[in-house]
Formats: sequence, structure tokens, C-alpha cells
Amino acid sequence: MQYHALSLARHGRGVTLLGYLQTKPRSDVLDNENIRIVPISDLKTLQVGPKIFQYVVKVIAQAMQLLYTMLKMDQPSYVLLQQNPPGLPSIAVAWVACLVWRSKLIIDWHNYGYTIMSLIHGRNHLLVQIAKWYEKLFGRLSDYNFCVTNAMKEDLWEKCNIRAVTLYDKPASYFKETPLELQHQLYMKLAKVYEPFKAQYATESVNSSAERSAFTEMDHKSGCVIKTRGQPALLISSTSWTEDEDFSVLLKALEDYEQYINEGVKLPSLVCVITGKGPLKEYYNQLIDKLHFKHIQICTPWLEAEDYPLLLGSADLGVCLHKSSSGLDLPMKVVDMFGCCLPVCAIHFECLHELVKHNENGLIFRDSNELAEQLKMLFLEFPTLEGKLHNFRRNLRASKQLRWDESWDQTVLPLFRQNE
Repeated sequence: MQYHALSLARHGRGVTLLGYLQTKPRSDVLDNENIRIVPISDLKTLQVGPKIFQYVVKVIAQAMQLLYTMLKMDQPSYVLLQQNPPGLPSIAVAWVACLVWRSKLIIDWHNYGYTIMSLIHGRNHLLVQIAKWYEKLFGRLSDYNFCVTNAMKEDLWEKCNIRAVTLYDKPASYFKETPLELQHQLYMKLAKVYEPFKAQYATESVNSSAERSAFTEMDHKSGCVIKTRGQPALLISSTSWTEDEDFSVLLKALEDYEQYINEGVKLPSLVCVITGKGPLKEYYNQLIDKLHFKHIQICTPWLEAEDYPLLLGSADLGVCLHKSSSGLDLPMKVVDMFGCCLPVCAIHFECLHELVKHNENGLIFRDSNELAEQLKMLFLEFPTLEGKLHNFRRNLRASKQLRWDESWDQTVLPLFRQNE
């Protein structure tokens, strides 16, 4: 959402960005004079009556709140509804607002909301069927559509009679490999809050003039930063902690990895960082608390927007457990990881091949056993610049990926120019 706003602002467009209050935008969004932010308060769920009654009441209240907020704004030329889902009630509300304003409605499809609902309620549930009908109906009423894969483009046309243009998610320019000095600054910052980033003085000989994290050390006299001897490997995953990502797969793979070390396989210790927030975070934190690893540490931070790309650019391997509810979308987290030249192990689903090339820029797995084997293979020669892990990173560096700005200018900008 912020990428679209920044791209429009870069071309001199005035942008009003509607969003919930809980997440602070990036500083370049906050500081941009062409972007005005209109915050929306999150409505509390009514705790009276059956669940379906509570849900209906919340949707009606959200629709009224959103429509009221939108109609107080100045009339725009376009309303860009980004990242559907969630599209209930936002697609209908945006369409009504466009009707009043005589504006053009653009939808950026990232998935189908009804398929996510089906993970909880089942495909045949009344709410799921209503949501499916709703998305198809109001999706057809849009003026222009983008989607994130060619598979979704074909599906939108065949099942919904909606013409869409494929706009692949691309990493912003600030997703890149992090220099060692910046890595050290980030580790020291995180070490103040998260135990796995702290230096393990008990197991290493320490230079008294060095400032140390679990991964790096800086000599105070020279200012030189080096990797800590015997440093753990840094494994990272990000999530919104929803039903379409089963983190028990990763936890079971980590149990197997611990067992490999106990059996004498020469593997590095691991620091596993799982970033993000969402409804199932507490559930998985309880599972993590029950694990008693000797060679693996896990933490689940919520990072500042500016720190997230720095951590991706510092990591040794990314893991993606996003399993598309529709089989038609691609995980943005992998796009960001590839922007940082970070190899990825990703769980298989139908159109993943449009992004992850098995044995070229990462590996695809189907279950925890396969992931555990991949972790063992990739980290056997860590931290030397040998083996598949280094080859994947070298391939990503050589790929010279298209960045968001270039992709947006090629795909989206012509739409606005043709209507001027």
C-alpha cells in the first residue's frame, strides 16, 4: 500500500492514504509532502450474541465508518483499493464512494478473501458462499484491476469475467544486503530487548576492547567490525500469524535439526527469528515455550519498518510457510528476501514456481521432514563460502531483479497517463 502511494507521489500525484492506526508507516511515507494520511480506528468486536451476528454487526459498522471517512475527503480521480483481501466491506464501500464522486475504482488483487475465510469455516459455510458471491459481483464493477500472478489473472477472467493486468510484487530499493557495520548496529539494538542477539560470553574468548553481539564484534579502538568466531546461523521468517501459514512445520523441522546436532552432525547453532503480528501469535508462542533446545534460540519480535529490511539483509536463510488459500497469490516476504539476495526455503503450492526456482534461488519443500533435510544440507558448510547456500545467493546477486519503481512505471503508470 505504501509502495503505491510513494510511486504516485513520485510522479507528482496527490495521495490520500487511508489505513488503520495500529501500524506506523515508513518515514519516507510520513515525510512525503504529496501524501496525506487519514487514520481509521479499529472497531472493537461486539461480544453479544452468536458469532455470525457479531460478524455481521462488525461488517456493517466498518462499512459505515469507512464510507463516512471517505466521503469527508476531497473528490479523487481514482480510488485504488490495495491488497484485497480484506475486501469485505471495502470493495462495496469504495464502489459506492466512486459512484458518488464519479471516480474510477482500481482493485489490486492479492488473493480472494473468501478462500481465507474457508480455512476457518469450510468452503460450504454460508458466510464463505456470501463472501465469494460478493467478491465476484463487486469485483466486476471496478474500472481497472491488477493482480499478483498470471495464474490469478487467468482465474479472474475465467471465473469472474474480470480483466486484470499482472503486477508482480517487487522489492523496494531499500531491500538489499546489509553492510557488516549496519548489521552490528542492528544486532546491538535488538540485543537490548531480545536474548538471542546478545553475545554468549561464556562460550567465547572475549577481546576486552570489543563490543559484541551474538553475530558480530566491533573493536572500539579501530572501529573494525568482524563476524564473531563460531557465530550461529541466522534463520528468518515473517508472518501475519494466520491460518494459511502452519508454523508447526518449522518447529518440527527445528526439532529434527537439533537432533542432527545431538547425533554428531557438524552444524551451526541457529537463531530463528519469526517477525510479525497476528491472531495466532500467542498460540505459537505457547508452543515455542514448550520447546527446550540447546542449540536453537527462537524469538518472535515486531520490528520497526526501517529495521525489517536490515534484518533480512543480514540473515543467512529465509523460510516461507505461506500456503496460498487460493493457490493463486505469491508471498511478498519472499519477494523482499530475494531483494536482499537472501536464499529461501518455501513450502510448495500451485503457482509458487512463478517466484521460487527450485535449486536456483532457493528450495521448495512439502513437509517438515523435507525442510529439516534442507536445513541440514544448506548449513553443513556454514559459514564458508561454499555449497548451495552460497550458490543461491550468488545467483540472486546475478539476477539483477527488477525493483518496484521500475515495475510500477512500466505497468501502472501508463494506466494513469492514458486517462489524462
